Amino acid sequence: MIISERIIKVLKERNMTQAEFAKQVGISTSTISEWKKRKTNPTVDKIMDICNVLQITPEQLLTGKGIEDEEEIAETRPESKFTPGDVQMIEDYHNLKEEQQKRLMAYMEALKKIESLEDM
Repeated sequence: MIISERIIKVLKERNMTQAEFAKQVGISTSTISEWKKRKTNPTVDKIMDICNVLQITPEQLLTGKGIEDEEEIAETRPESKFTPGDVQMIEDYHNLKEEQQKRLMAYMEALKKIESLEDM
């Protein structure tokens, strides 16, 4: 399996669209199509960006070690359960002022209390 095939496999396992992936890596969707059609690989300067977005190591991307089995990836990298939306939410939270973060946390606590009351 070549690198581009591994990328497509991990995208499917992560339920990530090629458009989401392309945007996060900073490439065009046509680049991904070229990888698939021509069985070519990404450029070296994009390898680390790809690994960061897919939450895999360069070794996993280049050798395939640990990519063949999704459970193995999940065991070694529990954060792989986070969707791109989850990551975006955390980034947005960190961009808030401290007072806004406190209000948001209080709001989430209130929501959890309401939900637990509804479950009774």
